[in-house]
Amino acid sequence: MQKQVIEHGGLPVGIAIPDSGKLRFIAVKFHVIDLDDRRFSTVGELRAAISDHIRSQRPIAA
Repeated sequence: MQKQVIEHGGLPVGIAIPDSGKLRFIAVKFHVIDLDDRRFSTVGELRAAISDHIRSQRPIAA
């Protein structure tokens, strides 16, 4: 496993780095910051968590 950029909708939102046999997510965009420092078994699991998280967010009022 190597570190890799994680994209959502064609934009980089963080990186995944190997950590004790899992992938630790480091968020670089505010809209996924709640997932920062969480560990995932696969990149697919991480991408699914990002999609679920973004879909479940309520819009911020301006």
